[in-house]
Amino acid sequence: MSISQLLQEATIWLAWSGLGLGLITILAFLFNWGIKFRLVGTAIFTLLLSGSCWAFNESYTPPRTFEGAMYTPVVYDNGGNLVVAQVEADFPAEAIEPSLQQLSENLKGGGRNGEEITVRIRKVEDHSPGISTPIILGEAIRDSLTNTTTIQPKERISEINRVNKIEITNAANEIEDIEISQEAKDQSPEILPNETNEESAELPELLKIT
Repeated sequence: MSISQLLQEATIWLAWSGLGLGLITILAFLFNWGIKFRLVGTAIFTLLLSGSCWAFNESYTPPRTFEGAMYTPVVYDNGGNLVVAQVEADFPAEAIEPSLQQLSENLKGGGRNGEEITVRIRKVEDHSPGISTPIILGEAIRDSLTNTTTIQPKERISEINRVNKIEITNAANEIEDIEISQEAKDQSPEILPNETNEESAELPELLKIT
């Protein structure tokens, strides 16, 4: 049974239950039963539950599914124009496009109205110790105004990965240069100021002796 069907049946059953409790409540007041005030609260609460189930069922939109799509957990969502999902390294290439479609069609968040949302699927590869390289597998543009999704061509994906690789390489080189300079600084001998001053003071005496 789907959620929509469950909500419809729950709405009907709760509504009839609330009406039944309402009639019992009227009888309780007519015959002055001791539980009449408890019945008032129970009947009202049941009717409120029925109305809540009806409202939720009206606003509920079931998620769309696409053939060939796989689960892609979202690791970054700025609530606006960028959503990033991360998958394992062995993610099949044929599942990228349907997974992008499915992820784009099921985006949540009311603050995206009118925006073009970039949806990406990526994997992460180790570049060097402490540095990982994100590899974009696919990208789609979701127009929240027209509710359309456009899959980006492979050429654009290759360009994004090329730029990212250059930036990661430059960052790795900078870190390596800093580490080398730090090692050189640690290995260089240190001359204490006091020893230098003592040698300078003894030099004129030696000159006089010679």
